[in-house]
Amino acid sequence: MEGSGTGDDAATAMAPIAKWKSDFSRTFQFCLDRSTPHLTERWLGTLAIAAIYVLRVYLLQGFYIVSYGIGIYILNLLIGFLSPKVDPELELEHLDEVSLPTKGSDEFKPFIRRLPEFKFWYSITKAFCIGFLMTFFSIFDVPVFWPILLFYWIALFVLTMKRQIMHMIKYKYIPFSTGKQRYTEKKTAPSGTSSAIH
Repeated sequence: MEGSGTGDDAATAMAPIAKWKSDFSRTFQFCLDRSTPHLTERWLGTLAIAAIYVLRVYLLQGFYIVSYGIGIYILNLLIGFLSPKVDPELELEHLDEVSLPTKGSDEFKPFIRRLPEFKFWYSITKAFCIGFLMTFFSIFDVPVFWPILLFYWIALFVLTMKRQIMHMIKYKYIPFSTGKQRYTEKKTAPSGTSSAIH
C-alpha cells in the first residue's frame, strides 16, 4: 500500500512538469510553423546567432574543437541540401531512368532536396545554439592547434564541393528550382482604339 501511495505522489508531482513540457513543445512548434514563410528573417536570425557564437569564441580564445564540430556538421547538412532526394545513379541502376530532367525536351520536374530548406535552417540554428551553450563548460575546451583544424576543414570542404559539383555535371542538374518557364502573350491594342486616338 505504501509503495502505491509513493508512486501516486510521484506521478502527481510529475504531472505539472509533463504539462509544462507539453505546452512548451506545442508553443515552440507553433512558432516554428509561423516562421516557415519568412525565409529572409529566419536566415538573418541565424546569422545573428552565428555572429554571437563567433564573437564569444574569439573573446574566449578557446573551444576550437566545438567550432570544428559545428563546421563538419554544417558541411554534412550542406551536402544533403544540395543533393536530390533520390540519387540519379541509384535510379539508373534500378529503373533505367532518372528523376531529374537531363534534356531541354524533358518534362519539367522540380528539384526535390534530400534535406529541405527549413530543416537545413533549423539544424544549423540549433547547432550554433548548442555550441554557444557548450562554451559555458570548460570540459569542452580541449586544447588544440586551431590552424590545423581550419586547414583540414577547408581541404575537406573543397574536396566535398568538388565531388558534389562533378555529380551535378554528370547528371545535369542544379540544386535550385526556378519554376517552370512561362510565356505571356503581348496585349495588342484594338484597331478601333488606335484610330480613335488619331
